[in-house]
Amino acid sequence: MKRENFGSRLGFLLVSAGCAIGIGNVWRFPYVVGQNGGSVFVLFYLLFLLIMGVPVLTMELAVGRAGRKSALRAYQALEPAGSKWHIHGVLCMIGNYILMMYYTTVAGWMLGYFIKFLSGRFSGLPAADVGGVFDALLADPAEMTLWMSLIVLLGFLAVSLGLQNGLERITKWMMSALLVLIVVLAIHSMLLPGGGEGLKFYLVPDIGRALDQGIGNVITGAMNQAFFTLSIGISSMEIFGSYMSRDNTLAGEAVRICGLDTFVAICSGLIIFPACFAYSVEPDAGPPLIFVTLPKVFADMSGGRLWGTLFFLFMTFASFTTVIAVFENLLANCMDNLGWNRKKAVLINAVFVLVASLPCLFGYNLWSGLGLIGGRNVLDTEDFIVSNLLLPGGSLIYLLFCVSKWGWGYDKYIAEANTGEGLRLPESRAMKWFLQFVLPVLILIILVQGLV
Repeated sequence: MKRENFGSRLGFLLVSAGCAIGIGNVWRFPYVVGQNGGSVFVLFYLLFLLIMGVPVLTMELAVGRAGRKSALRAYQALEPAGSKWHIHGVLCMIGNYILMMYYTTVAGWMLGYFIKFLSGRFSGLPAADVGGVFDALLADPAEMTLWMSLIVLLGFLAVSLGLQNGLERITKWMMSALLVLIVVLAIHSMLLPGGGEGLKFYLVPDIGRALDQGIGNVITGAMNQAFFTLSIGISSMEIFGSYMSRDNTLAGEAVRICGLDTFVAICSGLIIFPACFAYSVEPDAGPPLIFVTLPKVFADMSGGRLWGTLFFLFMTFASFTTVIAVFENLLANCMDNLGWNRKKAVLINAVFVLVASLPCLFGYNLWSGLGLIGGRNVLDTEDFIVSNLLLPGGSLIYLLFCVSKWGWGYDKYIAEANTGEGLRLPESRAMKWFLQFVLPVLILIILVQGLV
């Protein structure tokens, strides 16, 4: 079967960025910034994104582009004879399924809130009652199943059309709309009376606030955020490397993907912090920030129904581009490893993901008494497995595979990464030393910290 390819470089960049841009940017990033004292955290985040995120992203893309298959087959094509690196390809596939078992529920929340704001559900609602809307959603398995099912079915419908006609075309449209929406929302928020204090909190470095949080906590938090925002470690990016051309260097493409990802994350803060300060609500509210705190802001705001509708449309696009990108990975794995055609892969995966997503939403109602790892509910347990184990652990495996003599090897990785036109990774002893000895330690710190 002939390997599909992206129709354009722009398509590759937007699909890859769409995979990276998701809940981690527009939900987790703002509240983590708020909890860690603002702009000092942002500066550390950008530093770690450059020295950790970009190199590991080039490695995952390099394995995909050199192997021209999904993770399992790509490892088999590149690994030394008799080695077992390809076992990680199986873990990657499992990781993508677990990710979709809860991500579809959260994406469904975004879609549900978009519909609620569009229909006027929050219009005239007292601020004290806004939180009750989210509580009612969590308590209703039928409503959550509806929104989750719509996300799953629309997602698989999109990827059923093929790489270029489905994933690439739809992501181009949605990412373009997302970027326009986020700029409009950010400008509106920054112009709110009293929003200037939010901009100051967000953008003006204040070492005193960072010291209050504990500078070590701020640094490790920034390291975690920079690492997780790109969804590296479970082959979510590797598959797009297998579809890309060899015309451009991987460092240049990785920087562009990180740039788009960071632009959305920074703009999310420009939306949220001025709005929070303008309406005197705490910017460090944690996960409830999106579904409780911000709807209160929109409920009080002039034209709040419109701005709330646009915000949750943006959130829906951000989460849905990740969903369809990961769905493409699931299909590619089934087509490469099991020999299925796209139609068969879509039908079987759609049914499986629909059923496998039910425990997550039942964990808030029918199975609310169920405590799993560390007493966590189903969603938090699935997120713990992916975020704390499979992403950092998988990234460490990709790194060691690319830079060690027991894997693909440093020279072959650098040659692949620097093939094409554009920004090249330095072929210096210092870079080799950093990638072989320093970066593994940084990732190991994240892995151990996540477990502890």
